[in-house]
Amino acid sequence: MPPLLGGCLLLLSLCLSLSWSGGVRAQSLDPNEVLRYGDVFEISASAPARDRVEVAWDIAEGYYLYNNRFLRFNVGTPGVELGEPDIPPGKKEFDELLGEEVIKFTRRVEMGLPLAVIPDGVTELTLNIRSQGCLDGVLCYPPTEQSVSVTLPPAGPARALADPVPSPAPGTGSPLDELLGAGARGPASGAPALPPEQAFRYEAIPGDAGTILVRFTAAPGYYLYRDHFAFRVSGSDAVTLGPVTLPEGTLKDDPEFGVVPVIFDQVEIPVRVNRLAAGPEARVMLEADWQGCRDGDICYPPQTGSLAVTLPATDAPVLHDPAAGPGEARAVAGTPPAAAATAPVSEQSRLARLLAENPVLAMLTFFGAGLLLAFTPCVFPMVPILSGIIAGEGDRITTGRALTLSVVYVLAMAVTYTVAGVLAGLFGQNLQAMFQNPWVIGSFVGIFVLLALSMFGFYELQLPSSWQTKLTEQSNRQQGGRLGGVAVMGFLSALIVGPCVAPPLAAALIFIGETGSPTLGGAALFSMSLGMGVPLIVFGVSAGKLLPRAGMWMNAVKAVFGVGLLALGVWMLERIVPGNVIMVLWGLLAIGCAVYLGALERIPEGASGWARLWKALGVSLLLFGALQFIGAASGGSYWLRPLEHLSLGGGAAKVEKVAFQRIKSVDDLDAAVAQANGRGLPAMLDFYADWCVECIRMERNTFPDAGVQAALEQLQPLKADVTANDDVDQALMRRYGIIGPPAILFFNRKGEEMEAYRLVGYFTPEEFAAHLQRVIEAG
Repeated sequence: MPPLLGGCLLLLSLCLSLSWSGGVRAQSLDPNEVLRYGDVFEISASAPARDRVEVAWDIAEGYYLYNNRFLRFNVGTPGVELGEPDIPPGKKEFDELLGEEVIKFTRRVEMGLPLAVIPDGVTELTLNIRSQGCLDGVLCYPPTEQSVSVTLPPAGPARALADPVPSPAPGTGSPLDELLGAGARGPASGAPALPPEQAFRYEAIPGDAGTILVRFTAAPGYYLYRDHFAFRVSGSDAVTLGPVTLPEGTLKDDPEFGVVPVIFDQVEIPVRVNRLAAGPEARVMLEADWQGCRDGDICYPPQTGSLAVTLPATDAPVLHDPAAGPGEARAVAGTPPAAAATAPVSEQSRLARLLAENPVLAMLTFFGAGLLLAFTPCVFPMVPILSGIIAGEGDRITTGRALTLSVVYVLAMAVTYTVAGVLAGLFGQNLQAMFQNPWVIGSFVGIFVLLALSMFGFYELQLPSSWQTKLTEQSNRQQGGRLGGVAVMGFLSALIVGPCVAPPLAAALIFIGETGSPTLGGAALFSMSLGMGVPLIVFGVSAGKLLPRAGMWMNAVKAVFGVGLLALGVWMLERIVPGNVIMVLWGLLAIGCAVYLGALERIPEGASGWARLWKALGVSLLLFGALQFIGAASGGSYWLRPLEHLSLGGGAAKVEKVAFQRIKSVDDLDAAVAQANGRGLPAMLDFYADWCVECIRMERNTFPDAGVQAALEQLQPLKADVTANDDVDQALMRRYGIIGPPAILFFNRKGEEMEAYRLVGYFTPEEFAAHLQRVIEAG
């Protein structure tokens, strides 16, 4: 081997060894001074008899050899079988590099190795011996294999080394023997079965920022089932489990499962993890499941082990292909092995991963998501705002002017979403929540009312005459002023009208918060905002083209948009005003429209069909308004179903049967989850706010559903009302990386969050009930 290549390989091995030993680094040893393993652990072997080999190491001063799990003997000569080695006691002491008590050998150590079977024609054999050693207090070499050739004495008849070991007397066996019965003793050796922790050893070390190297060691005569490995990772929201590459194994006719692949001796499994964000070292818990048997007689029950692993820092996200390739097993973080194959990956997690892996495709995906969001209750109310702006231009509106106003409005909204989102992601604050103060909303509603009254013709909203004269002389400034006002409306609309958190928005904010880089996340938010704005632009241009230029028609159209602005004001007041008051406001608006449509006037003879149509619409609105007053007076609170509370059938079917336990702080949540776990139940946490439109939809449409109620009975539903958005609310949301409601989290029966099942946004009763069933089965 070329010296340069050999030196590089040695340094690489030393780096791996240092990471294995907990990150201890040589402080006083220059890399050029590191000696080869064979130079400090000189191995030799001889055969004093044909059935026995003596192996010895001469160990350099200051170095020592471990008697640990890496000391393994294998023979490279066909037909020869080894017995159990005779390993001397050694010296037991605490090792600073491994952080545990170990048995060490210094200066010289000799071991006897029986040969169980030696064919007649064998005069020389090759031994492959795997061991590990260290330089005291400085560095540890990685497990290293050394080969040595041994010349045997003259051949004799092939024979077995040892006679069968007699079975112990009844009642003198180990507790494991008594638990497993007579089958716990091997038919050939008769030796007691090892305890599970000795039969199968589980170890884990960090490989690189995105890989954990897992090592399983089966004792001689034992094996592990290849297909029974499963892994889970917890302890950090920024680390999720990626593909797991499993070895092929050896096919074995197993008495328990038939012909299955199994693992003998030792196996190393690279477990890949996704680092969703750049950052410092991440300490995670890697939990593993496995099952194994002793060859020929007994099988152990499934076992689980958990080890802490510190992943090195990374300056960029580390994301692996989520699809399992050949020879790979896919498991999902925080879920048990039974559900690993079917556990979902939350939509916001998929979008965040896509944002890091394929930015171009992510931009298109976020644009499409924005198109869909444009038709949700959180964004759709922007339509009457833009309509009022365009209609307010009166007979001056043209298609080009409508396009300009619409684009300015949408761009202002998009920039606002982008800037607010980047700030929220970087500082963990929901800026939209800050604008849900009753005074802010009340002021915005007042603006809508003033605009509506202007469209009804009560007055003209205009600047003082002296100002108008100056602005008329400088028409460019006048147009700029108008566009500036439109931009301000777009800014306010983005913060006040649409405060809901949807999966695309959550994904972008999570990405910004975890990477600390606002560029990609901000671009995704801007792309999503443009998607939300496309329907608004189309609507604005259509309105500019279809609106009449002058005459009575224009007054009627402006009145319609005025009603729309009043309706938007009532809709916004739902966040801060009791439901019965909202019903009265809807009733007043409906009755007022009915009066203007002539609902209380007689239809003259010979009236046109249009007149009769307006009369019918007016009467309908009059009845609707009357129902609102009746519902509010009788204790109703939901204007879309004003008499629901009076219906014995429909109302009773929608009453929630499962009570949500209210929690406020992190301590409240921990106690409630622990209480649920004590009763053997998983828990669900719903983040709710009065100003969250989608939260209210879930409250009214989804949670009361009979199918959802049946599923809720099998877990403990919790509710965190973050309407106030105070320090306690923000601390609870920061703990789980929640930007704002709506968001629903699930905790398994061990108290761990099932992050893969997290929900953001609105879900229909059917979708939510099906999701709850998956949670119950997995938790």
